[in-house]
Amino acid sequence: MSDDQDDIILSELSDDDLVLQMQDDLYDGMKPEIIESVNILLERKWLPYDILTKALVEGMRVVGDDFRDGILFVPEVLLAAGAMKGGMSILKPLLIETGAPRLGAMVIGTVKGDIHDIGKNLVTMMMEGAGFDVTDLGINNAVEGYLGELESGKYDILGMSALLTTTMPYMKIVIDTMVEKGIRDDYIVLCGGAPLNAEFGAAIGADAYCSDAAVAVETAKELMAKKHNQVGA
Repeated sequence: MSDDQDDIILSELSDDDLVLQMQDDLYDGMKPEIIESVNILLERKWLPYDILTKALVEGMRVVGDDFRDGILFVPEVLLAAGAMKGGMSILKPLLIETGAPRLGAMVIGTVKGDIHDIGKNLVTMMMEGAGFDVTDLGINNAVEGYLGELESGKYDILGMSALLTTTMPYMKIVIDTMVEKGIRDDYIVLCGGAPLNAEFGAAIGADAYCSDAAVAVETAKELMAKKHNQVGA
């Protein structure tokens, strides 16, 4: 933390400067400052949705780009995502209250037999940062867990993650079960994890393989836009 940072009094900044400062603070993973800034903008009668999109989502977009390009690494992204979560904890109830538009809803979890979750947690945080509602089922999920959650709510996307080559094939079991139940086409299915690749994603019948959290966000946005266009057609 630089000395300059200590000298900045957030409440004295103009709206435009505060938004830019929030993007910097988010990048640096400064959760208390993000919480303070969100509250300042709310006091200035900013709409929760505008705070989310103009300050937080835009800040996380830069984090995502730099993570994708190898400028930032997992620890920094987790810090940024933690700061984002601090801001979201204030905004989420207000967004629900105002019925602000969301990009879509996602269920995500690591597959049965696999207890790795850093990549999944990053995807969850980045998706929330981009404006998706995400339900994280955690690790070691059986097919019944995924399908039970999908059936219990109004979801658009199923995300599955695996880090072990031995657990990767379980993704196909989940997708095959969705096909059997006649619900496969109701959802966008994304898969990810270090040992996977695009060929594997295609082979198991997923809509897309996502190599990292930034790609997952972009892919989800593209596929949701396509889905809306098909519905509207």
